[in-house]
Amino acid sequence: MSSGGVVETTWVDPKKYLWLLGLFVPSFPFVAWGLAELTGAGVFWWSGLILLFVIFPLLDQLVGTDAVNPPERVLAWLEGQKYYRWCTYAFLPLQYAGLALACWLWTRGGLTAVDKTGLALTIGVVGGVGINTAHELGHKKESAERLLSKIALAQTGYGHFYIEHNRGHHVRVATPEDPASSRLGETFWRFLPRSVWGSLRSGWHLEKARLARSGRGPWRIGNDVLNAWAMSAALFAVLTLAFGPSVLPYLAIQAVFGFSLLEVVNYLEHYGLLRQRTASGRYERCTAQHSWNSNNIASNVLLYHLQRHSDHHANPTRRYQALRHFDEAPELPSGYATMIVLAYVPPLWRRVMDRRVIAHYGGDVSRANLQPGRHARYGVAA
Repeated sequence: MSSGGVVETTWVDPKKYLWLLGLFVPSFPFVAWGLAELTGAGVFWWSGLILLFVIFPLLDQLVGTDAVNPPERVLAWLEGQKYYRWCTYAFLPLQYAGLALACWLWTRGGLTAVDKTGLALTIGVVGGVGINTAHELGHKKESAERLLSKIALAQTGYGHFYIEHNRGHHVRVATPEDPASSRLGETFWRFLPRSVWGSLRSGWHLEKARLARSGRGPWRIGNDVLNAWAMSAALFAVLTLAFGPSVLPYLAIQAVFGFSLLEVVNYLEHYGLLRQRTASGRYERCTAQHSWNSNNIASNVLLYHLQRHSDHHANPTRRYQALRHFDEAPELPSGYATMIVLAYVPPLWRRVMDRRVIAHYGGDVSRANLQPGRHARYGVAA
């Protein structure tokens, strides 16, 4: 029997069918519609927020964690299994079917302004998690998957993430130069505009530089930032033509809320962590110690193992089902769903996370990525 056959018969992925639960997220709009119709209760239009901020954090606590890694010998075989790819591919048709349903409900569903707003935020949750799906697809070598990544990003108008994340964040992660790496003492509300603007600007400059190296200017369809934004413009134009201009305010709400969910995840993934400079003045290689990790099963299966973030930075093209846990990686006290809620409330976040950052550096705060102007708070000389 071939080695591939031996692997297949001697190791079974215990999460294999749990990954299908990721498709529950793009089903939110249909669930909201069904429950609202069945009960007449408008609160169900807000289902996305209830699930994200209440149900999922509870599931993180109830279901627990899993730090088991696939054996090294099965990684190549595991990454080659097409089933896992289809789990991510299937997200996209559900994502856009839900968006079309929402446009119909905003214009012809007889909803109140409050109900429409709740539905817009529910759609924003889908779009925000859709950015995570785009993240998984955008790191792959296959051109079809990279195209699907851009399509997933179109709903939130965040197409520049496709460039900035891969060629900017992964190079500068856990340094003060990275707009998507948050600093010790920096609140999420201060981080949000810094990361949004910094990432947009960085993505544009990275793509402009790429084109300049071949003697081309940036104002062309081959600019991957511009063509990604064009997808969003085309999508919004088609929806406006199909359903009328009254959908535009709600499309804007869902887009802003969707990309803000990406940014709150960015905030918690590298909070306070810093790559040290070597004798040459360059930053040390990114290791498992430069990303916060979580093995909470509930959040992990809904986010395609995004929480095993250290292995992702070490092996960016590795597929989600093969990402591993590292004992040396700093560990979040709970899954992303819970940590997002804490990040929105800076005093709670600081109470939970600041001491973990300081402990990670053995009490030497000068080794952390510290927010400018916060040195006195942490007893560090400016």
